[in-house]
Amino acid sequence: MELLPRSPGEFGSARYWDRFFRQRGQRPFEWYGAFPELCPVLQKYVRPRDKVLVVGCGNSELSEQMYDVGMCEDIVNIDISDAVIRQMQERSGSKRPKMSYLLMNMLQMDFPDAHFQVVLDKGTLDAVLTDEEEATLAKVDKMFAEISRVLQVGGRYFCVSLAQTHVLKKAVKYFSQEGWVVRVHQVAGSGDKQQFVLPVFVYVMTKFRKIPGSAPQILEICPEEQDKPMRVESVERLVAAVKDRQHYALLCSQLSKTPCGEQVSLDLCDKESGRPRYTLHVVDSPSVKPSRDNHFAIFIIPQGRETEWLFGTEEGRRQLATSAGFRRLVTVALHREQHYEGMAGIQAELSGKVMELAPPGLPARQQVPFLSVGGDIGVRTVRHRDTSPLSGEYVVEDVKGDGTCYFRRLVFLCNRNVVQSEARLLARTPLTGQKKRRKDKKKANPAEPPAAIDKSYLCCEHHKAMVAGLCLLGGPDSVPALLAVLVVGLGGGSLPLFVHDYFSQAHVAVVEIDPSMLEVATHWFGFSQGDRMQVHISDGLDYVAKLAAEGTVLQSIPAQYDAIMFDVDSKDLTVGMSCPPPAFVEKPFLQKVKTILKPEGVFVLNLVCRDAQLKESVLATLREVFPLLYARCIEGEVNEILFCQPSPKGCQDPAELGARARALEGALRQPGRPWDSSYVLADMLQAVKIL
Repeated sequence: MELLPRSPGEFGSARYWDRFFRQRGQRPFEWYGAFPELCPVLQKYVRPRDKVLVVGCGNSELSEQMYDVGMCEDIVNIDISDAVIRQMQERSGSKRPKMSYLLMNMLQMDFPDAHFQVVLDKGTLDAVLTDEEEATLAKVDKMFAEISRVLQVGGRYFCVSLAQTHVLKKAVKYFSQEGWVVRVHQVAGSGDKQQFVLPVFVYVMTKFRKIPGSAPQILEICPEEQDKPMRVESVERLVAAVKDRQHYALLCSQLSKTPCGEQVSLDLCDKESGRPRYTLHVVDSPSVKPSRDNHFAIFIIPQGRETEWLFGTEEGRRQLATSAGFRRLVTVALHREQHYEGMAGIQAELSGKVMELAPPGLPARQQVPFLSVGGDIGVRTVRHRDTSPLSGEYVVEDVKGDGTCYFRRLVFLCNRNVVQSEARLLARTPLTGQKKRRKDKKKANPAEPPAAIDKSYLCCEHHKAMVAGLCLLGGPDSVPALLAVLVVGLGGGSLPLFVHDYFSQAHVAVVEIDPSMLEVATHWFGFSQGDRMQVHISDGLDYVAKLAAEGTVLQSIPAQYDAIMFDVDSKDLTVGMSCPPPAFVEKPFLQKVKTILKPEGVFVLNLVCRDAQLKESVLATLREVFPLLYARCIEGEVNEILFCQPSPKGCQDPAELGARARALEGALRQPGRPWDSSYVLADMLQAVKIL
């Protein structure tokens, strides 16, 4: 039986619709959105005394159901198909005396002006606006003009639609330019899921008298999960908001039918601000054997721990899902700008939404567990927030790590999933020799993180590797007592601080382009300057070039260094290398670096490059300048630490390298000086390879 048209243009043909309804018979044809789904939207606006016009009524039951539930009775239905009008007149008959069916073309209606309070269109605009040809757009303009003519001021035009982009744009632009208020509702649980994957929308367009001049457009969207509409500033933003909901529906449909091969990521936004509130990753584990209770689970990542390897990488999340023993695990990251009412509040907020991501085969009424580390949502306290002209918006925050440890972090919000700098906070110790607190004194809050920085602890694995590389200096027995070290890139200052504190005779020069970072390091990360530590606010490129050109002592800074360390990020996120900026690894600049490095010195570079071709090019350039090149990959991270030496006579024996690392560690671990027992320099160099 042929019910679909041979071409979209037949949707506007009375002959096609006569044939369609004769072949279909008495069975009602609902384009999309049955009455129970549309009713919550309609009842917000339609009053019992309203005079309602339904254009392109077909044999839908919508008008009959509106009549039967008492929503309104004065309903006029029109259609261009004589067959369907006769069918509907017979079907309604004397059951609904105040409702009528008329054979009429909506492009040329016989009704007087301002005759109706409501015009209802269920799929008709979608059927007419099948393309953007000139003739089609002219027909739609005529349709809109007629609807506007017969509708009273203050009346509403309801358009039920799948909201294809060209359809939505046309309707919204036309009526908003006429001064109407446009509100788009998403219909909850809309349509036949087998027939229509996309959600159904209702455009509610309220007629106002057009004000001369440029009156502001009022455009709003009302998602299915909330009653309060959200104002948007332009037609483009409204279209984008609808597209987001359509993509989400397509994603849910796909996930409900088949396991996802690749991890799927999506943001759920705050209703009021529109900012991301939750970031979800859907992880399927086909290798997990199915059982009655292991189909689906939700894992809440504690605040501040979303950047850890287990939660912040695909491989980490895959391992988490496998170890948790669920065939589908949805990880949920919490955003720093949002407030959360504990695990129970998050569960109540997410339970309905995450069920839309349930896997195929989930048993009916299956209880889905919410999991976390230790059963809580973690602690995150924003200590400082500001904007730098060079680095953009940034935050300093304290987060609770695994166990009882707290960490202070610097995060640039342009790349919010990357921790720029991190330091461990010292645990509080009770004061001795003081009288016992009186009972009425305020006790310390155990959830309040300590403020002092643990300068003996290097949080970043790549910093540990960079420091370990200093064992390449000097001979096999010891590192020179007097060291001149240049560090480009300050961040929170933990790397130069560690070198300064543990190499007791080292003179450290730090170059930082952003003066805001010096303030952050000083006020929030315990950084300080002194006789052996100086910070120079300058572009690292200019600073090195100036030293190389002068070749003499400059402001008490030696012209040649024992060690030069680059730990500087790139602000250009379009390049596949986030550290360092490309100019820092160009051959002419690297030759200047070599000029200010002692012949037996070491140049240490933190390389973060996801572009394989670009990375190979960087390594080739480094090999051209430095005869001896070592590489140390950081497990679970993109970082690779490169140790470059200007002399080919450096250490090339792994056993000797390990012996040097142990000797250096022995020299650094002095009585009375704190040392992180997990930091073993020889281990950091165990995986080093010579390139």
